[in-house]
Amino acid sequence: MHTSPNHLQRKESSGLEPRILCRVTTTLYPYLWQSARLMRLDRPIGTWLLLWPSWWALAAAAPGRFDLSLYLIFSLGTLLMRSAGCVANDLADRTFDPHVARTRDRPLAAGTASVTHARLLLLILLFGALALVQLLNPLAIRLAYVGAALALLYPYSKRFFHVPQLVMGIAFGWGVIMGWAAASNSVPWPAWATFAATVAWAAGYDTIYAMLDRDDDRKIGIKSSALFFGRHDRLAVAILYTLALLLLLGVGYHLRLGPGFHLALLAAAMHLAWQVRTLRGYDRPALFNAFLSNRFTGLIIFAGFLLG
Repeated sequence: MHTSPNHLQRKESSGLEPRILCRVTTTLYPYLWQSARLMRLDRPIGTWLLLWPSWWALAAAAPGRFDLSLYLIFSLGTLLMRSAGCVANDLADRTFDPHVARTRDRPLAAGTASVTHARLLLLILLFGALALVQLLNPLAIRLAYVGAALALLYPYSKRFFHVPQLVMGIAFGWGVIMGWAAASNSVPWPAWATFAATVAWAAGYDTIYAMLDRDDDRKIGIKSSALFFGRHDRLAVAILYTLALLLLLGVGYHLRLGPGFHLALLAAAMHLAWQVRTLRGYDRPALFNAFLSNRFTGLIIFAGFLLG
């Protein structure tokens, strides 16, 4: 049977295209998988903890108005900046992480991703966040640069500051300042009080997280609030949580928020008290579950701002 040249060419092409696609997929998949791990996409708790305070601000700064576009911008921006912060943290700690049980399997520590890969990914994430923030007003855009600097500073604060969890709290709380500016084009004192509440709350739950690494941090010389507070760490967490609740109570009073806010704040207080109680005995699963449960704390307070 006679086979035309065109038919042969089509057969060769049809065989070549799957092979090219297979090579591209084989090459890209490990890169994309390690990028996702560097960004901690498999562990979204950090994204939730960073997102809730900015949503608090959007709800408090513009009561009765739900601007869906702002919530979407801050949601995507939070994902980008949290991911950038994780990559920056892994770059800064790449010589320490192999010596810590919880972090030794991270891509840079395990050698499954290169430093060049991580640096390129960090630049992509930062440029993506910078492009997104251009959709906000000029005040929020200016504040975004401060937020980016804080996110990049935190990983290095563990080397010289005894309570780096406060630096992390400032970085996470900056979403309040940006959110308030984006929603109202101003940053009044209730915004700063909500920011301070976020700093205290974040320092509290990150102290719980630091308790998991206390022995490893002591061994390699990394500073943390769990080491700084020592045997008074549970008391420190309780004080930080109480300070956060009192600041939020003051914000609610100033904004004249209704019973819904105060009921939510009471529910949040009960939830935080349960967290402190579970820290007894320093059981690792209990510590980790207490830390993770703060995603519900943020949700409860957000619901309070909406209901209030």
